[in-house]
Amino acid sequence: QVQLVESGGGLVQAGGSLRLSCAASGRTFSTYAMGWFRQAPGKEREFVAAIGYRGRRYADSVAGRFTISRNNANNTVNLQMNGLKPEDTAVYYCAAKTGVETDFRWAYDYWGQGTQVTVSS
Repeated sequence: QVQLVESGGGLVQAGGSLRLSCAASGRTFSTYAMGWFRQAPGKEREFVAAIGYRGRRYADSVAGRFTISRNNANNTVNLQMNGLKPEDTAVYYCAAKTGVETDFRWAYDYWGQGTQVTVSS
C-alpha cells in the first residue's frame, strides 16, 4: 500500500514557475514508477510526466518546460514547472505503479488527492 500527498500548487502568472512535490509512504518507494497527471474542469485526466527505471517521459504539451525528478532517500517525486501557460491550469495528481513507467493512467494503482495549479494570463 502506498499513500501519496501532493503539495506546492498555487496561483502564478503566465511565464512563471511552480514546483510540485509528492510525498509517498512505504519502504519500497524506489521500486515504483511515479507519474504526474492533471485534470482541468470538464476534461479528462491527462498524462503529464512519468519516471521509472527506464527513464523519464513527458507529454508533448509540457516537454521542454516541465521536469520530473525523484529522491528515493526521502520518498518524494517532484515536478518542476517552468514557462507556465494558462492552459496548464488544472488539478495535478501524483500516481504510483509497480513495473515500468507509462503514460497510461489506468495502469496506476495509487493516487494522491491532487493539488490545484492556476495560471493567470
